[in-house]
Amino acid sequence: DSARNGFSFKGIKDYLECYRSGKLTPSQVAKNIIAMLEDCDKSTPPLRAIVQWDQEQIMLMAEASTTRYRNKCTLSYLDGIPVCLKEEFKVVPYHHRVGTVYLGTEPETEDATVAKKLREAGAIIIGVSNMHELGTGTTGCNPNRYHKIPRNPYKPNHFTGGSSSGSAAAVAAGSLCPVAIGTDGGGSVRIPASFCGVVGLKGTFGRISCHGSLPLSYSTVSVGPICTSVADAAIVYSILAEPDPLYPYGLKQPKATLSDMCAPDLKGLNLGVDWTFFKACDAEVLSISEKAVEHLQSLGASVVEVSLPEMEEARVAHVICILSEMRDFLQPDFNKHFQEMNLDTRANLALASQFTALDYITANRQRTRSMGFLREIFSTVNCILTPAVPCTAPRIYESDLLTGSSDMSFTVRSIRFMQLGNFTGIPGLVVPIGYSTAGLPINLQASTGFLLKTVMAKWWDEAVLLRIGLKLEQFRSQTKKPSIYYDILA
Repeated sequence: DSARNGFSFKGIKDYLECYRSGKLTPSQVAKNIIAMLEDCDKSTPPLRAIVQWDQEQIMLMAEASTTRYRNKCTLSYLDGIPVCLKEEFKVVPYHHRVGTVYLGTEPETEDATVAKKLREAGAIIIGVSNMHELGTGTTGCNPNRYHKIPRNPYKPNHFTGGSSSGSAAAVAAGSLCPVAIGTDGGGSVRIPASFCGVVGLKGTFGRISCHGSLPLSYSTVSVGPICTSVADAAIVYSILAEPDPLYPYGLKQPKATLSDMCAPDLKGLNLGVDWTFFKACDAEVLSISEKAVEHLQSLGASVVEVSLPEMEEARVAHVICILSEMRDFLQPDFNKHFQEMNLDTRANLALASQFTALDYITANRQRTRSMGFLREIFSTVNCILTPAVPCTAPRIYESDLLTGSSDMSFTVRSIRFMQLGNFTGIPGLVVPIGYSTAGLPINLQASTGFLLKTVMAKWWDEAVLLRIGLKLEQFRSQTKKPSIYYDILA
């Protein structure tokens, strides 16, 4: 914990201190949250972070947690902690709409694995969060009647980023909940976390179970937490990261560890930077990102210049893979529910129909090449640093509220630093490092791979990301208070 003067977000530690001291109970916190959720929906413009919630469900979980605290038999560090899950996950008793108007016509009767694990840990699930329809965009713009456009707590006339848009907005809005869960197939955790000025972790592919989420893209999507701090992301990661018999992609993973996460410095770590790739961003983003890299150097890390080969080929191949897999899964929806889809969803799925089997096979050959390049790079460095997103959150225009937004050039640009992690399965962490002159958040990203001493090397070293992330948090001199802010513990 690093004590700060001025504003700071409330995190898991603050909730636990309130509960353990008796200052507040989980039941009292739940009542505050319900009042805030009602206020969110009535505000102008409405925040639209949480799109489904149920007062009775929230109170049941909170009262059970209150009893456990009274009896001193809590279940985990998440006991009594408010959390939300992206609408892409099945959460009882909510509708599994995945950002659409046509899915989830009946309430869910079975939880996704992550929802189940959060319940077992004693967390209070406050509802399901807004998302870009079917995860097909990076703005979070979803004008349909069930969702509407979530607002960036720092500047409500700007987008949150997507597709885990509501998850990031809920955490950034003064910890409406300090923990949210998202999915990330092309930056969908890390982009909204970056635009909303909070921490986002994309686990290694398969590290956290995707069972019970809509299988939009089975080879690129990872699950991860969005939190107000790196320490909180580590807590959530440590509880969710393990093999799930219902999710075959993560069965062979090594045990999750947080070893050396709290080391006093970064001595012995080599941080890789491809400066040509790194510098492809707005001037304000570049300036503060370069200073953040110098900060990590001052703590004992060595910055090693690396070359990321064939990044244009990898970029195109990632798009072919994710869109082909989405089009494959959503082909019946595209035929049957075309008129009910948002315009940008139709455009993306129509584009995907132009890719051939040959394109998909060639793209996967490129994946093998890219993973081979990374194996070589990770034999000399512990992680790769890039800006998180090349720009800050874009503005919302009046037309977006009615018809949505489709800006392919922005989509391509916003995922520039994200795609390699999704394409090759390596984990990535984004951490706030400052603000633009307009007051919008800027984040830095670290991505890593961990070479096991076997030929079948995989990438499971989230611990080194969290270690670097803790030190990166010290770089930002102050945390600015968002303009939409709810203090649940007040």
